[in-house]
Amino acid sequence: MMNSQITELLLTGIGETFYMVVVSTVIAYLLGIPLGVVLYITDTNGICRNRIVNLITGFIINVVRSIPFLILLVAILPFTRAIVGTTIGSTATIVPLVVAAAPFVARMVESSLKEVDLGVIEAAKVFGSSTWQIITKVLLPEAKPSLLVGGTIAFATILGYSAMAGFVGGGGLGAIAVNYGYYRYQSDVMLITVALLIIIVQVFQEAGIRLVNKIDKRIR
Repeated sequence: MMNSQITELLLTGIGETFYMVVVSTVIAYLLGIPLGVVLYITDTNGICRNRIVNLITGFIINVVRSIPFLILLVAILPFTRAIVGTTIGSTATIVPLVVAAAPFVARMVESSLKEVDLGVIEAAKVFGSSTWQIITKVLLPEAKPSLLVGGTIAFATILGYSAMAGFVGGGGLGAIAVNYGYYRYQSDVMLITVALLIIIVQVFQEAGIRLVNKIDKRIR
């Protein structure tokens, strides 16, 4: 049965979940955008072709992406402890979330950049733009709508990862679902946490779509 203690616990869980997911998403994008740009510009049709750099970067990203999150979470526990001093709680969960999400973000960024019209890039070259100017003033601005859509997908993915972290001492709604809904057989708590996770994803998805519709020059 629901009571004030469970209600307070759920509110705390929502706060911890937002903290983990938002911080992890931001850091993952700070790492993933440069990686995605490197993948794109060093590709066969890129503006800075470099097969060796592209193969090495792509290989590392593919290896990390291939590891199931729960296995990755356990495998990097020593690294997590070295970074934040603990392996339990919402702050500790951010480390494996970033490690898992950054390669995923990098591939989405690469895909978004590939949607940019090559004619726009060629025009920038004709006007004498440097590689840095093409990246910052052409590629990323032109890919902004697709990047925002990717951001909503990444948020939902990281939210799912954060819920799984509850099995190994992570915080947030995932920990509540595991500790109360699974171990204590409180099915009502389990259903509520699932409903809350669904609502959070839907809100962010809708907000992301509305934002894209506002800034996308192709939608008029």
